[in-house]
Amino acid sequence: MSHYLQHARDPISSYTHFIGALLSVLGTGVLVAASISRQVGWMTGLSAAVFGLSLVALYATSATYHFVHGTDRVILRLRKLDHSMIYVLIAGSYTPMLLNLLQPPKSYLFTAVIWLCAVVGIAVKLFWFSAPRWFSTALYILMGWAIAFDLPSLGALPAGGIALLAAGGISYTIGGVMYAVKKPNISADFGFHELFHLFVMLGSFLHFLVVFFYIL
Repeated sequence: MSHYLQHARDPISSYTHFIGALLSVLGTGVLVAASISRQVGWMTGLSAAVFGLSLVALYATSATYHFVHGTDRVILRLRKLDHSMIYVLIAGSYTPMLLNLLQPPKSYLFTAVIWLCAVVGIAVKLFWFSAPRWFSTALYILMGWAIAFDLPSLGALPAGGIALLAAGGISYTIGGVMYAVKKPNISADFGFHELFHLFVMLGSFLHFLVVFFYIL
């Protein structure tokens, strides 16, 4: 592992999200296995798999971006993909919640809207990467808390699930605010960016618990 750290462009960020990617692959397998063993409906199982794959996509892309050395063009392309995956994770995290807590047709409509917002966010990252940092952060947070516009729908989720869901959202939000204001910076090697990554990992783990214990 020391060899890995020596060759990474951003060792801490790359290493943490490399671990996140491995755990996400394992977690996706756990969700799929749980879906089969618990004999949930095909849509419930598929929505859980979408969530798991969105985790894999985000952490694998981020680990690659922070590891690779390359030309400015290569790094920029990887950075665009890295930032785009945040929208994929948000939409992927929503998918099992919306399709299993809301009733049709609202569940389908809300899911379509969230994924449409993700597509818009990805397009902004790919074609207007110089957009103000506050713009992207605001869109991340607005998408993440969109469920607040339909709080009664969370009534189908037990109190423990609501607590985990809210805690995950708060963790993502704290990380997003740190990323937006670029603070705090504990040391030269461990600052707001690394903290942002850790809070994202915590948020995704808490939401994984929601899906595993309360959706499946």
